[in-house]
Amino acid sequence: MDAPSDWAIERSYFDAFGHANAVAAEDFAHLAECLGGDSGRAAGPLVPDAPPQAFQPGFAVAGERRWVLAVQLYAVRSRRNWGHGDFTDLKNLLGIAAELGAAGVGVNPLHALAEGQASPYSPSSRLFLNPVYIDLDAVPEFDGGTTDEIERLRGLDTVDYPGVWAAKLEALRAAYGRLHDPARLAAFAAFRRERGEALARFAAFETLKRRYGLPWQDWPAEWRRPSKAALTALRDAEPAEIEFHEYVQWLADDQLHACREHARALGLPVGLYLDLAVGVDCGGADAWADQAALAPGLSIGAPPDLWNPAGQDWGIASFHPQVLIDTDFALFRHTLRAVMRHAGAVRIDHALGLNRLFLIPQGRGAKHGAYVRFPFRAMLAVLAQESVAARCLVIGEDLGTVPEGVSETLRAGGVWSYRVALFERWDDGSFRQPDQYPAQAIVTFSTHDLPTFAGWMTEHDIAVKRGIGLDPGEGGQARGEARARLREALAWQGIHSEGEMTFTDVSRFLARTPCGLLAVPIEDALGVVDQVNVPGTVTEHPNWLRRLPIKLEDWTARKDIQSLASALRAEGRGI
Repeated sequence: MDAPSDWAIERSYFDAFGHANAVAAEDFAHLAECLGGDSGRAAGPLVPDAPPQAFQPGFAVAGERRWVLAVQLYAVRSRRNWGHGDFTDLKNLLGIAAELGAAGVGVNPLHALAEGQASPYSPSSRLFLNPVYIDLDAVPEFDGGTTDEIERLRGLDTVDYPGVWAAKLEALRAAYGRLHDPARLAAFAAFRRERGEALARFAAFETLKRRYGLPWQDWPAEWRRPSKAALTALRDAEPAEIEFHEYVQWLADDQLHACREHARALGLPVGLYLDLAVGVDCGGADAWADQAALAPGLSIGAPPDLWNPAGQDWGIASFHPQVLIDTDFALFRHTLRAVMRHAGAVRIDHALGLNRLFLIPQGRGAKHGAYVRFPFRAMLAVLAQESVAARCLVIGEDLGTVPEGVSETLRAGGVWSYRVALFERWDDGSFRQPDQYPAQAIVTFSTHDLPTFAGWMTEHDIAVKRGIGLDPGEGGQARGEARARLREALAWQGIHSEGEMTFTDVSRFLARTPCGLLAVPIEDALGVVDQVNVPGTVTEHPNWLRRLPIKLEDWTARKDIQSLASALRAEGRGI
């Protein structure tokens, strides 16, 4: 292992436009104060005896190429869910994936959120799961039944997060009251022992949250940073409430485990492809439970770029680089284990954060931020250790401003690249041909933060952004030229369509890349025009709210879905 590098605040950087930016003295001082200094060093190797690379799946080692179906799970509409996709939907999705010849199913982060929170990338905890994904009908203690409220939630075109959570919370409390079966009680006790103190603290946070509300920074002083004695007293005072929240996490974990086992029974080479958010809500459970491990007073964001000219402040907290080193990367390890627990592959959101993060003093805006370097090689070594132990492929979302050598270091560490076709263009605007993509990568046409294929083709995304006062970063003329260039790229591959290009055409093109995996977003397969999330908006656009237009049970009956699956089989992607 290389000698550890200092972590440090970068005093200047180049943004996505190639412009040099010097961090103002005041901003640098503020960042240094929040981090307790501007750099640090640990003596000796940080992570001894790490494997040289993260885990590589058997199909990739054999030179095979596969595809996965990418779904925003909350958006799934089915005849049986409660207006929000759940783990039984995910189990059924795995069956659909197998029928279509896919290697697995990729979903949005499943982390625990604050009640009513929509964005899966602002989690309260990355160590535990969001209870709204629990299918109550699959819980033995639930006595069943459909209410008028559940029917109302099922009929909505957007997810009513507060409504779904209220309905499920009532049902979960009733189910907990009927937990009497000895075998079930023994399994619950085993889960509590396995998850240990982390589960106990999470349950304590949920209990206190219901007593005092959010954020926890406004709680009485005794509960802002409670002692072990105080937490023991809380459990003694409210044992049923603490245990209820542990029971809910057990149900969620058990149902996700059942999905993993179903994927294995189906013989899916990837199975579950899960997502790890880059940070946590500053007012959430992880930030409260392990305050010393996070960088106080700072939030993660991004400097200006073509798609977001004002920069971005994501409002989420980062690991503290020096605390990572001092604790043998304890919280990082626990976070990886939590997301890899049931996954065959994990996507690390904003994987460039392993090398450096753009940190912004809370409430001051992106122009006052700066990059902070992290112990990159040591974090890659930890990632390799945990990946090999879990036999889990790691994909790093390496989009944005990439410092020199970072992509090469990620690849050397066995972390796959994340390639978005919309960005894979040369300086003259032409699209890269398939043979110009790497093998150690996943490729997709777009992402949840970018236009869908149908939206891109019709310029719907440009109209939406202009309608809410955002700079779209691209005009109609430029989009028309981009469409023409994409058609040219397809023509070079002998892919022609009568009339407009189709998503199946583009999928055939991307299927010819050597990339080990191709991700097919269900929004593109179904022709959805609205993108999932418009960065830079909160209430101006229904981010993370829209449900899919077609019920899950009807997907495989659609000719466009079957045509797409057939095309991918013909290109050697199917199983």
